[in-house]
Order: sequence, then C-alpha cells, then structure tokens
Amino acid sequence: MVAVPEAVRIRAVSQGQSAWLIGLDDQLRRLCKNWGLTPGRVLDGGTASLVVEVTRSDGTPAVLKLVIPGIDFHDQLRLLELAGGRGYVRLLGVDREANGYLLESLGESLADTALPPGEQIRVVCDLLRVAWQVPATSYRDQSWNNAEELARLITELWNRHNRPCPERVVERALGYAARRAAVPRSEWVVVHGDPHPGNVLRAPEAREGSVGGYVFVDPTGFLADPTYDVGILMRDWSDQLLASDDPREWQEHHCALAADHSGLDRDAVVEWAYIERVSSGLFILEVGDPDHARRFLQTAELLLP
Repeated sequence: MVAVPEAVRIRAVSQGQSAWLIGLDDQLRRLCKNWGLTPGRVLDGGTASLVVEVTRSDGTPAVLKLVIPGIDFHDQLRLLELAGGRGYVRLLGVDREANGYLLESLGESLADTALPPGEQIRVVCDLLRVAWQVPATSYRDQSWNNAEELARLITELWNRHNRPCPERVVERALGYAARRAAVPRSEWVVVHGDPHPGNVLRAPEAREGSVGGYVFVDPTGFLADPTYDVGILMRDWSDQLLASDDPREWQEHHCALAADHSGLDRDAVVEWAYIERVSSGLFILEVGDPDHARRFLQTAELLLP
C-alpha cells in the first residue's frame, strides 16, 4: 500500500474524502500502467495531494501528483497549461478523472537552501513578476473576491474553535481585509496563490521563464491583487520572528524588501501578510495541526502595536 503522508491523510479525512484514500492504490497502479511509469518514493511536504517520484518508460524522471478531490485541481491545471513552463513547472500529462497529472522532475526547494530570508524573498518576488504574466483574460469568469472570502473564513473559524487568539488579532486582520477587498479588479492578475519558498524548486536546467534556475510548483490559480501573493510569501517566517528581539521591526524590514523587489506597495504587503498569518493559523487549526497553528497565531499577536 502507498504510504500517504500524515498531513495529506488528515486533510483528506477533514474534507470527507476517506474514500479517496482507500482508492489511491488502484488509481496509482492505473496511471502508472497508462503512462508507462515505474513508481518510486512518496514525497512529503504538501497537504493537498499525494506526490510520487516516478520513472518514465524512456528512463527519465518525473513526478506524479494525485490531488484530493475538491481542492482546486482544475484551477491548478488551467494555470499550468497557460503558463507552459514559464515561471512554473512543466506539465507532461493529465488524467482529469483521477485528479492527477504528470510533471517534470525538479530539484531542491528554495526553502531547503542556505540562502538567508532576504535572498529567498528576492528570488520569489522576481519569479512572481514572471508568473504574473499569465493572461488574466482567461479568468474573467471569476465573480468572488479573495479578501472577502478570507474575512468570512477568519470570522467563521475563530468562532468555531472557541476564539483561539485575542479578539484584537482578528479585528486587525478583518480591518486589513476590508481595505484589500477594495482594490479595483482592473489591477488584479492571475496569482500563484501559495508562493512560499517551499513551492519554489530548482529546474533541471536553466530555461526561459525560470529565475535563478527556479520555478513554481503547486499553484492555486485565480484572479487577485498581486500584492496578495507577496503577502503569502511574508506570512510565515515564524522561527525568525520568535527569535527576534523586535518581531515587528523584523517583519516590517522584510516586507519592505519584498515590496521593493516586487514593485508593489509596502503597506499592502504588510496587510496581506497579516491577513494570511491569521487565516492560515485558523485554517491549520481546522485541519488538525494545533501546534503549527499556534505559531501563526502567536506571531500574529506579537506583530500587533
């Protein structure tokens, strides 16, 4: 039986997809047979999909990804198809019935390098400027606003989980979300949706559309204020914040770096980073990882004036 990472198992069960877990072995065998693949080790790190190293019939390595039903498979797929490897991992095959696709094999993540936070932020922001070139006209059917959606999520989860952080943390996040929701749609781009350093991997060879040899994996893919992506980049760094003598100064300095590299507004980066820190902490609590969630919520409190 395939060894499903615990984080993926928890996410699937929390979303009512236990049947998906039971059927994974059959799905994996079917896709390997159809695509002429030899399966290898299961890769860890994500929560939304089973990711397996495979070898193609010609001996080249690749990665097979099976996404939990209900988790943005079609949006991910549309973005990867439109990008065509520019700023993103290359798509090699698709099986819509299985929520599965075959991807080029990539190297280590930016998060696993020895680069300091400032350099990682530079690489991600430079790569975002390439990734945002995907035509927004392909997404004009989107009617919702992600700032409004996150405000609803924060309110709902904070109450559902017995208010696990101070009310002023939530009030600050909701105030920022109201401002970010007012950004005109004419300024929106197709965002990655989760561009943290762990989702930035080294390409097997330098190519047009990579930055410093890196490309993105695991996009969500929807229309939003581009500063949202930069805010996601700045939502974590919890180890650095908890170790800092002045967490607010550390965060503001690095948000300013991110704003400079992305060409966007510093205050908007700060606000999106805070919204994402709070919403991520509450969402992680919802899917059953309270220790990880606590770090997000604890640092959100530290960043209050």
